[in-house]
Amino acid sequence: MIDFQSMSNVQKVAALLIVLGPNTASEILKNIQDDDIIEQITIEIAALNKVPPEALDEVLEEFYSLFQASSYLSLGGMNYAETLLENVYGSERSQFVLNKLLASMHSNPFEFFSNADPSQLATSFQNENPQLIALVLAYLKPDKAAQVMNALPPKIQAAVSIKIAEMDRTNPEILSDVEKIVEQKFSSVVTQDFSKAGGVEALANIINRSDRPTEKLIIETLEFQSPELAEKVRELMFVFEDIILLDDRSVQRVLREIDSRELALALKGANDEVKEKIFKNMSERASDMLKDDMQYMGPVRTKEVQEAQTKIVSVLRALESSGEIVIMRAGAEDEFIV
Repeated sequence: MIDFQSMSNVQKVAALLIVLGPNTASEILKNIQDDDIIEQITIEIAALNKVPPEALDEVLEEFYSLFQASSYLSLGGMNYAETLLENVYGSERSQFVLNKLLASMHSNPFEFFSNADPSQLATSFQNENPQLIALVLAYLKPDKAAQVMNALPPKIQAAVSIKIAEMDRTNPEILSDVEKIVEQKFSSVVTQDFSKAGGVEALANIINRSDRPTEKLIIETLEFQSPELAEKVRELMFVFEDIILLDDRSVQRVLREIDSRELALALKGANDEVKEKIFKNMSERASDMLKDDMQYMGPVRTKEVQEAQTKIVSVLRALESSGEIVIMRAGAEDEFIV
């Protein structure tokens, strides 16, 4: 049974919506613009089947204090809100409420790029310092960052990738200043913790959503310039050839989600080890039909093969995210109970 202290923010929101009832909850969800957040909340609503009454009471109290603080803040500013909250909750509790509210109110850095066209962004970025491009991409959502990365020239892709992987922490004040300058400079193409952005995980997320040529170029560049960074990034990603690392049951689960033509296209550019892994997890009849499809297909464009492989990897990652398959990455130390 879950308790208040162990609940994540998303679980608290889910619990609040459960208490408010389906009609009110649906109205609230309609006003949330981020599809990913809606998905996370709905998943938690489905999972929260046992929340003790005392935990629900604490959730309600926390949200009430946050709404109260928000009202005070809008009426008279920070000092006014702090004074009233101290009278109600005391100094320590009031500071906690204010800090949490301010963190939730602050938008993601470079949020103004979220609706910009990726190809236009890439064009605008081409003459900029790779460090600046890396900073922006590190804070964009991985899907958007990958689209921008795909549209950058190869040399810039390589330089930016290195900068993202090497990034660690960014001073909030400096970040705020840079954000203002960037917003003014790129106005035509156009609450997050600011303490950390970039790093190998951010780069891996971007590469995981990039097309095959971009993925190949970035990894090869990393391997040449910094083998250690390349190894760390590879540990966090999954490429098409890594399908041989899946157990047979996982491969069979993946195959149920893949269109036969997509699979035939993807295997046209695969090595023998990958083909064998696929064929052995199909029935003899299905395997023979797939081989016939590949043969009758004749010569195909490299781009079509790469796109098919990218789609299959997307299926793999989706199944991993839902917990239906386990991808054994290099260096993983997960323990399993049989």
